[in-house]
Amino acid sequence: MKVLVTGGAGFVGSHVSEYYAKKGDSVTVFDNLSRARLLGYDAARAASNWNYLKRYDNIELMKGDICQAEMIKEAARDVDAIIHTAAQTAVTTSLTDPRTDFEVNAVGTFNVLEAARLSKSRPCVVFCSTNKVYGDNVNKIPVRDGGKSYEFADDGFRKGISETFSIDLCEHTPYGASKLAGDIYVQDYAQRNEIDAAVFRMSCIYGTRQFGVEDQGWVAWFVIATLLGKPITIYGDGKQARDVLYVSDLVKVYDAFIQRRDRIHHGVYNVGGGQANKMSLLELLEMLQDATGKMSSVSFDHWRPSDQKVYISDISKAARELDWRPNVGPKEGVLKLAEWVEENKRLFA
Repeated sequence: MKVLVTGGAGFVGSHVSEYYAKKGDSVTVFDNLSRARLLGYDAARAASNWNYLKRYDNIELMKGDICQAEMIKEAARDVDAIIHTAAQTAVTTSLTDPRTDFEVNAVGTFNVLEAARLSKSRPCVVFCSTNKVYGDNVNKIPVRDGGKSYEFADDGFRKGISETFSIDLCEHTPYGASKLAGDIYVQDYAQRNEIDAAVFRMSCIYGTRQFGVEDQGWVAWFVIATLLGKPITIYGDGKQARDVLYVSDLVKVYDAFIQRRDRIHHGVYNVGGGQANKMSLLELLEMLQDATGKMSSVSFDHWRPSDQKVYISDISKAARELDWRPNVGPKEGVLKLAEWVEENKRLFA
């Protein structure tokens, strides 16, 4: 199989690329290496995953920008699958630079869809969406204080948020709006049979090779800060809870759709750790202290715009249709991430 991974030098993209390379597939990594500018990475960190992937002979590294329609069209010319991970990923960046956020997440996704539609090989498309498409509607669900974390108080959400939850009549932030625009476009192209495609609305994904910062990738950021003795600011009270999913489990659900594309031509899936892998910020800090014996200096500040007190994915549709379930629990996954950070401290100096 020939696979094109947009944003392939990013956290999720690099794991997708490595997964298919190890399977013996031909992989094209398409990336403009813009993380240094968008997320404040230094040059070494921004290029780290790009350089890591050079070890695979069946990975072609292509510097390209999804905002350049002809570039992505050429890259998609004869591939069998496109995993579209390229995105502007930080809510705070979308607030300060909404134009770039829109151009990358909405226009860039449109360019990927057109490239797939025009390709003679009719590649299927996997789109990395986000739970932020549900916006502030999530905060309209009553919650209760479970001690160290919030939890939904409405039993109708016992399994979490399903794919039918409303996306309308609420604040999203520019990031949530731009990702939702791409999400809906992917659905439309698939519904009209222009392409086969799946939308994966992701909760908190974490794992090795993730350079978390305060604005994006909170699990990785807490691990990095704790191990390097950096201060941590918690926005809110730290009881906000998420279902966390280790990156290898995420890649497997993408592949589960690709392997079933002859039977399932399109779908929308909420994907995260589900109720079994729920964790609050305070619980992560406690877990890290138990595992490493270290604890960062923690301060608290005001809640950030549209932050969800609880977000848990109802993953039953993905389990039912794609025969997929998470395998890596938080303790195992956080320990793997901590070991990787320890081994790569030079990248965080």
